Amino acid sequence: MNRHVLLGQALAGVVLLACSAAPGHAATQGKASTHKSSAHKGHASKSAAQQSGDPVIMTSQPGSALDKAARTLNADDLASAARHHEKPLVLIGSAPLSTSGKSVGLFVQVQSASLCGSAGCSTDVYLQHNGGWTKVLDSVSGPITLLPTTHGIMKDILVDGSDRWIWKKGTYVDTLVATDLPGFKTSIRRHQAAMKKSGHPVSE
Repeated sequence: MNRHVLLGQALAGVVLLACSAAPGHAATQGKASTHKSSAHKGHASKSAAQQSGDPVIMTSQPGSALDKAARTLNADDLASAARHHEKPLVLIGSAPLSTSGKSVGLFVQVQSASLCGSAGCSTDVYLQHNGGWTKVLDSVSGPITLLPTTHGIMKDILVDGSDRWIWKKGTYVDTLVATDLPGFKTSIRRHQAAMKKSGHPVSE
């Protein structure tokens, strides 16, 4: 009787191994795993895209209405470049700045040796209003991205990958605030007081 029991257990083990090694069974498991992994990757990519926002692409568009507006708005810079005998390159881009898409931004970068400093060429941003353009962001350097986050009804703007600008009271303001070193102002006041006491002039 013990022999029959052992034989039955052995046969059960063989059947179990055969089922787990069957081609159809293995393929089903692999397919399910792949589908789950692909879905996870797709979700992660979508989340990353939403966080990164939409880059503003600026190109040369000579003769276009936006190029004409950009040249009018930057007439002083173009005149300055001309005085240096330069022919600057005007790059422009446009994108909706409001969540409704009704407020369109004009991005302008004038490139020339005399206008671009060590930080690179700067970009101005204008907002279309009542048939004209109003400057809402002045002279920022680096790639510009429109973020999915907003303040009011206007999209946040990311400059050079780390500098976030937000809409406040009709214009864009920088969120990077210089931090004051502990005791630095107090130290300056003490130094100025000591200089006054000694009779040395102090510039305020």
